[in-house]
Amino acid sequence: MEELKAAGLSDNEIKIYLALLDYGPSLAGVISRKTGMHRRTVYDTTEMLIKKGLVGYILKNNRRLFQASNPERILDALKEKENLILPLIVGLKERYSKTKEKEETNFYKGKEGLKTVFEDQLNSKEVLILGASAKAYDVLQFYFHWYDKKRKEKKIKARIIAEDRKIKRIPLSEIRYLPEKYASPVAVNIYGEKTAIILWAKEPIAIVIKQKEISEGYRNYFELLWKMAKS
Repeated sequence: MEELKAAGLSDNEIKIYLALLDYGPSLAGVISRKTGMHRRTVYDTTEMLIKKGLVGYILKNNRRLFQASNPERILDALKEKENLILPLIVGLKERYSKTKEKEETNFYKGKEGLKTVFEDQLNSKEVLILGASAKAYDVLQFYFHWYDKKRKEKKIKARIIAEDRKIKRIPLSEIRYLPEKYASPVAVNIYGEKTAIILWAKEPIAIVIKQKEISEGYRNYFELLWKMAKS
């Protein structure tokens, strides 16, 4: 059972635990016959289950009679693990948050990767798009309907500089245009302290740089072109 594997049990542990649930208290020899496992493996595995609190035993005529514990013990074991690992997670998160404030450069490939980039933009106040391409709608068909709806719900404005006049009527956006001779499949999205450089291709890629100085540089470049672009 995949669920028991996810709870941390091995294949052998699952076989023996389920056998004991089905057949009740059993000797190692009986477990061996029911599961098809070697007797030595049965002993080794039951020892592991005993340590996990999922199996107990009584001595009967100097022989161990193994019995499955209540399945709720699995939940208890998971809670114990959670309590043990929680302080570790807190420490790791502190280290992660310190690192997260530093410069970051992440690479994304494929359609799902690009969706991650655009969903990250939904945490900003404004998105500036330099070199918006109609190819974006071919690569991520139907996705931008959802994205623009979410952006509108969060009242995130967008200013867009495009070379293709097919791009128009985007919610909560102002669009200006540059001559089509400057058209390119590469777009730059600037939001917060991040700059996303996107290649709109059949297999799209994006590079996202988190660096205040870089985003400010691109933002200044955008503002210069914004004044030059036509409505």
